[in-house]
Amino acid sequence: MSYEFISTERHGHILQVTLNRPEVYNAMHPPMHHELAQVWDAYSVDADLWVAVLTGAGDKAFTAGNDLKFTAAGGKSKMPPSGFAGLTQRFDLEKPIIAAVNGFAMGGGFETALSCDIILSADTATFALPEVKVGFFAAAGGVQRLSRYIGRLAAQELVLTGRSITAQEALAMGVVNAVVPKAELLDAAMAKATQITAVSPSAVKASKRVLNALAVAEGLPDSLAYSREVAANLAQTEDFKEGVQAFVEKRKPKWLNR
Repeated sequence: MSYEFISTERHGHILQVTLNRPEVYNAMHPPMHHELAQVWDAYSVDADLWVAVLTGAGDKAFTAGNDLKFTAAGGKSKMPPSGFAGLTQRFDLEKPIIAAVNGFAMGGGFETALSCDIILSADTATFALPEVKVGFFAAAGGVQRLSRYIGRLAAQELVLTGRSITAQEALAMGVVNAVVPKAELLDAAMAKATQITAVSPSAVKASKRVLNALAVAEGLPDSLAYSREVAANLAQTEDFKEGVQAFVEKRKPKWLNR
C-alpha cells in the first residue's frame, strides 16, 4: 500500500516506517495520523512482521510534532482513536516498535517516541515538550509517560518549562536507551530489531501483552482521556489562540491568562 505522508519498507521480519514530510520537519497533521494508524493496524496482524523501526525523513527532524500551521489554517479533521501518530492511545499492539530519533523530537514528536518500546537517539538529536510555549500542554501522553520513565520531579521541570534537552542529557535521565553517532543510527536500530527477531516472536508478544496490561492497570488510558478533556477546554482559551498565532507569525506571545 502506498502512502502520501509516510513511507514503509520491509526487511525480512522488520518493518521500517519513515515519517515523510521533511519540508515541514515531519510535522504531523490528522491525515498523517490516519496513515500511521493504518500502518500500525496492518503491522499488528501481519504474521511475517515481528518488529518495527520508526524514523524521520531528512537530516534535521524525527518530527516537529503537531503541525501548528495546519491548525492555524483551520484544519480540523479528526484524529484516529489510536491517538497521535496512531500510537499514543494504542494499548493492544503486541509487537514492539523501535524509535530511531534522527533529529529533534518536539512536542508530539517526543510523545510519539515515548510511546515506542525502545528509543535510540542520534547524538545530534534534541527532545522537548514545548507545548506550554504556544499555549498548550503535552496532551498526547507526554506528561504521563515522561513521569513514568524519569520520575515525576524531573518530568515536571521539562513539562512546565518546555525546555529542550540534548541526546546526552536524555540518556542520563533515562529517556532513551542509547545514543549513537547520527550516521550509524539506522544501522543501530536495524541491529536492535534483528536482535528481537532472533528471539521467540510468541514470547515477545506475550511480554508486550503484559506490558500493555500493566499500563492499563496503572490507569494510563484513563489519564489520557482526562488529558483530552483538559486539552479541549484549553483550546477554547485566548492564550491558546494567541500561542498558535504567535508561532505562525514567528513572534513572542502576549499572554492574557484567560
